[in-house]
Amino acid sequence: MLRPGAPAVNRTGRLAYCRAPMKVWLNGRIVEGSEAAVSLFDHGLTVGDAVFETIAVRAGTAIAVTRHLERLRRSARALGLPAPSVERLREAVAETVSANAADRGVVRVLHTSGAGPLGSMRGEREPTTAVLLGPPPAWPATSDVAVVPWTRNERSAVAGVKTTSYAENVMALAEARRRGAAEAILGNCAGNLCEGSGSNVFLVLGGVLTTPPLSSGCLAGVSRAIVIELLGVDVVERDVPVGVLGEADEAFLTSATRDIQPIRSVDGVGLKAAPGPVTEQVVAAYAALIADDPDPH
Repeated sequence: MLRPGAPAVNRTGRLAYCRAPMKVWLNGRIVEGSEAAVSLFDHGLTVGDAVFETIAVRAGTAIAVTRHLERLRRSARALGLPAPSVERLREAVAETVSANAADRGVVRVLHTSGAGPLGSMRGEREPTTAVLLGPPPAWPATSDVAVVPWTRNERSAVAGVKTTSYAENVMALAEARRRGAAEAILGNCAGNLCEGSGSNVFLVLGGVLTTPPLSSGCLAGVSRAIVIELLGVDVVERDVPVGVLGEADEAFLTSATRDIQPIRSVDGVGLKAAPGPVTEQVVAAYAALIADDPDPH
């Protein structure tokens, strides 16, 4: 459990904070959350010039931490930022979990370009790097999703990069929730299925497990990669029209905190099964893999 001072979900479903703040790792040292300070001129704040990772913590262990931190380095390079050391960040994550005596939770690793001018041009300051800890989300057994009207630009300069510029995701998820769904699904400019606002999407079509390719503009999700590379299931990466999701035999979402979450309905119309047999196979294989090796390479 999170120690006193951790964020917690109250009966209204909103985050509530105790008086004692969490401890955070900021630029090389653990500090009290109330003492942690970042410049108001930090480009991560003013223009979203930053990358991040979200990592689940279970039984005091950060899950798939190596894959997440390696992706953070790739994202930093793609954005033109100095790439932080995976080993130093691994230590920072462990220090943050230990300092907060966390058994379960969610780690957020942030890496920004540091303080800069009030514009798009970067400054010459050192990057800001921080590790935060929050409560784990309580996901339901299945998810209802809604296809939102906005699209991912698969040709964007930051396509597939996990930046903190998440305003589009915030708006997409708010629209999905307004429509009674728990996750937003986005197509791309070509009209093909891309991803969720915070997840990757898999669907079963004619018995074939299928997921959009990275060329669709989707994020190279860590859980997505584990499903494709390590579970021993056959997955076809190919473009499919976004409307095909609602016609799938079964479908599921993947993310660091969801693991594998079956999709129950698309735009209010139920799928044939949630979970279906393929999803059940993936759920079992994923759980067994993580139980055997919390940091699969």
